[in-house]
Amino acid sequence: MNFNQNNKINQVKEETIVIGIDIASEIHYARAFDWRGIDLW
Repeated sequence: MNFNQNNKINQVKEETIVIGIDIASEIHYARAFDWRGIDLW
């Protein structure tokens, strides 16, 4: 899929959860945010 930044932002809805995972270190970290940017963990 070929989306620019505005298209990606427009896809975020109230039921969207954004998850980020850092796998670059020996210990892995994960965080989840709701559509408002509030940290869920």
